[in-house]
Amino acid sequence: MIDTVIFDLDGTLLNTLEDLTDSVNYALRLSGFPERTLEEVKSFVGNGVAKLIERAIPDGKENSLYEETLHIFKDYYAIHCNDKTKPYDGILELLDELLAKGYKLAIVSNKFDSAVKELSRIYFGERIQTAIGESEKIRKKPAPDTVYQALAELSVTADRAVYVGDSDVDLATAHSVPMPCISVTWGFRTPEQLLEAGAEKPHMIKTPNQLLPLLESWFPEA
Repeated sequence: MIDTVIFDLDGTLLNTLEDLTDSVNYALRLSGFPERTLEEVKSFVGNGVAKLIERAIPDGKENSLYEETLHIFKDYYAIHCNDKTKPYDGILELLDELLAKGYKLAIVSNKFDSAVKELSRIYFGERIQTAIGESEKIRKKPAPDTVYQALAELSVTADRAVYVGDSDVDLATAHSVPMPCISVTWGFRTPEQLLEAGAEKPHMIKTPNQLLPLLESWFPEA
């Protein structure tokens, strides 16, 4: 029986791309580096903020200003993570529909933990029972640790849950647990990139209102 849905955050529930891009470019400007386009930042996200900045600056971690630039980004984004961010169309309605059907809901993200919790509180309130992000205490996705933590906080086992995300990292995370994965195509990766990463067409959705019918057809006992 599937009674739990664990969501990725960026590119799945929230469109955070403009705030991420603005924050990356603020940090790059202060460090004297060339700015990045929206599409470039879109391709950089998914593995946490350290990897985001590593991909955004020349020479990555080998650059002597890497740590300073990462610090600038974190400080700026902590204040500006909610300037332009918003839920994708249909997300709030989806969450309400899932809750009405009795599903438990969680967020597991590679965004740093304080931002995940703050954005979840602002946009989803009590709809999301637990929200977990990256921290020094636990391995980030695609390691299964943050998913296990969410499952423990919800008092459910992995065989009762499905993961929903928009990236190759999300597919790898679900595989590492293991649990089924539903891939969304409205986020930061194209359908072609998702298929290349191992997504299956029957388990890909184009709009939020397709999620519940897929769950009910895929897991009719849910």
